Amino acid sequence: MVDISQVTSTLGSNSALSSQSASLGDNFEMFLTLLTEQMKNQDPLDPLDSTQFVNQLVDFSSVEQQIQQNQNLENLLLLQAASAQNSAVSYIGKVGVAETNQSTLSNGSASWDYVLPEDSRQTTLVVKDAAGRELGRFEGSSSTGTHTFTWDGRDSAGSLMPDGAYSLEILAADADGNTLAPTIRASARVTGVDLSGSDVIVEMGGIRVPLSSILSLRDGEIPV
Repeated sequence: MVDISQVTSTLGSNSALSSQSASLGDNFEMFLTLLTEQMKNQDPLDPLDSTQFVNQLVDFSSVEQQIQQNQNLENLLLLQAASAQNSAVSYIGKVGVAETNQSTLSNGSASWDYVLPEDSRQTTLVVKDAAGRELGRFEGSSSTGTHTFTWDGRDSAGSLMPDGAYSLEILAADADGNTLAPTIRASARVTGVDLSGSDVIVEMGGIRVPLSSILSLRDGEIPV
């Protein structure tokens, strides 16, 4: 008797749903051919078990239904992705708030918001350039809640850095010395959307963030 597991294992090796559907049809034809030949040449002393035959047909039907469900799910995901891309394009020109440690230095100013989950005994703000080089350390707020840090664009030696993207690292610990993980956010006007890759990337001035990092959008000017 043909084992349905041989057919389903072939289906499982195909990654594309369209290939699975084609494989299902080919294997079903093979299944019926082998079954017919076995019925013609069955041993009279050990006839074909009709119950086993019915069970295998049911199993095959179940595999077909699963593939169809996967196809429907894939189509739904494609529609959702297309909808997200179309929505992202409408972000252009609006002021976006993103969860990111990057901000753009422009006209001698770059700002971040950071949220402390609880009071820290000391908070140190470390500004770094695009290469990860530390430019300066500053004292931050230590109370629970949201705080704003505005950098004047100067490093520890007092030199003014060129406009561009810079990152903020926050070193904070609670009263017991346990490291805290503050949330860092930045605001900037959305200047473009990159749809070329698998993930939608939103361009906010000199920084690029995934669409999932956008927390809010609004019209108007960037808060100072």
